[in-house]
Amino acid sequence: MPHSPKCSLKSSSVYSAACLSACLIWGASEAIIVRHDVAPAAYEVKAAEYPAIFSLERQGNRRVCVATLVHEQWALTAAHCLEETSLGRVLEGGEAFQVEVAGAVEFIDAVTVHPLYDQRASTDVDLALLHFSHPLVNPRPLSLATNDSYKGQRVQLLGWGYTGQGLTGRDRDDGRLRSALNRLSDANARLRIEFDDPRIDGSTPEALEGMPSLGDSGGPALVAGESGLVVVGITVGEVMGPAFSEETQGRYGAVAVYEHVARHRQWFEAVFTAGDKKAR
Repeated sequence: MPHSPKCSLKSSSVYSAACLSACLIWGASEAIIVRHDVAPAAYEVKAAEYPAIFSLERQGNRRVCVATLVHEQWALTAAHCLEETSLGRVLEGGEAFQVEVAGAVEFIDAVTVHPLYDQRASTDVDLALLHFSHPLVNPRPLSLATNDSYKGQRVQLLGWGYTGQGLTGRDRDDGRLRSALNRLSDANARLRIEFDDPRIDGSTPEALEGMPSLGDSGGPALVAGESGLVVVGITVGEVMGPAFSEETQGRYGAVAVYEHVARHRQWFEAVFTAGDKKAR
């Protein structure tokens, strides 16, 4: 059954989470902010290189929210994307939601939201699985992480939409897909990454270090596995520290938060199994 969104998920909706020890800005859809001392073009990639990753909706020139194919009939995103896009409204109206995956038009006919999704609670899990009307022959789904120990691991970030550079944060939305690297500074209930400032003595940023900003909530954090890319996290917001400004999201020192995929593998397996039984 389509999910009915529980509450408003605009950028101004925040809560104090014990697991974060800070406020988290929700609806801060993630894209890629780049280093100020690296050519922006170095971060640009072609969508065809990542066929299992797709945007949920175009709003004018903008691409809003990202999902990743993780099963032949399911994609993973952030639950709050049901309100950031028209996905929730379309499904509530009894219609299928149209997306483009690997160049082909596909239809999402249902959404399963994590049972702990509640942005007002410190136990919130901001995940949703999107069900396609039929199994997809292509592309190949990405694997979901099963290992809990990722602190210090290098991850790859992907996003469309707003970009900018670390000195000033986000400043424009050009609709280009970008890829950046970062390292997980925390891998407890949720994953965190920090945007290191290369001007600071002792700082060791990645050569193509980057940070999420406004553009694509639900985007994946990826690591390289033996058989391909593995989804370790799903982006859900940015920590609102003392220096936070919504207009300059993603500046050096910013901290982004991702749902820890491996912590929810039993839920994924239960949804996939129930969906398979229903299909028969």
